[in-house]
Amino acid sequence: MTATAVEAAINPAEPRVVKGSPRWGDLVLRLVAGVVLLYLFLPIFVIVLFSFNKPAGKFNYTWQGFTLDNWANPFKYPALTDALKLSLNVAAVSTAVALVLGTLVAIALVRQRFRGQKAVDTFLVLPLTAPEVVMGASLLTLFLDLGWATGYTTILLAHIGFQISFIAMTVRARVRGFDWTLEDASMDLGASPTRTFFKVTLPLIVPGIVAAAMLSFALSLDDFIITYFVSGSTVTYPLYVNAAVKAAVPPQINVLATAILVVSLLLLMAGTLYRRKRIDA
Repeated sequence: MTATAVEAAINPAEPRVVKGSPRWGDLVLRLVAGVVLLYLFLPIFVIVLFSFNKPAGKFNYTWQGFTLDNWANPFKYPALTDALKLSLNVAAVSTAVALVLGTLVAIALVRQRFRGQKAVDTFLVLPLTAPEVVMGASLLTLFLDLGWATGYTTILLAHIGFQISFIAMTVRARVRGFDWTLEDASMDLGASPTRTFFKVTLPLIVPGIVAAAMLSFALSLDDFIITYFVSGSTVTYPLYVNAAVKAAVPPQINVLATAILVVSLLLLMAGTLYRRKRIDA
């Protein structure tokens, strides 16, 4: 090794700082990111802002003045309240059922190898890629051919149908990173397969299950197109809001939407804090 090489190894050169274009590129990148975030969050800001509006007529479209009366009486309209309760009920029940089925499907697809697995993968992706209009019309045709009256039950079955795909794909990503040698170690120590699943496997994939449940619940609560086809005379919260646009838009719609947003953010914050606490521990 030459003397120059030894000196370079002992005293490495300072990294070169390139001035000019990278700095402007960083500023442009931040500006674009800020514009995109503004575009995404502006409608949410409008919803929250107009929950404090005091409209002059039936439509809460123009700002008239600040008031807290809307929040003092958020359940002023019984039909709106009933529609929200129904949406929460459908979202909760469908998410609970789809969570069990979707989680089992995800575990089976990762752990097992069976004939027709590729077909199952394809069918799982179809609800994610097919237009909701097509799915809604197809489900309506199916229910009518079976002679079922559209209503709560058909809404529930339709939501479970598309939720399973979202849950299975989300949990599957978590299960793929699972260290299966932990299960082998548990059973080598005398644990039964059932005990191993509930004591080892399930706790380690819980973050993926929780994320899938939150996504599934939000999608069910928000769904309009598929629900519109299979609802019959049953009115959920999105259907009520759609009908209200033509007749009257009370500020209580914004109030309840803001309340749902706040609860979602609190749950997300609690989950993040819990995960950090477990990591620090």
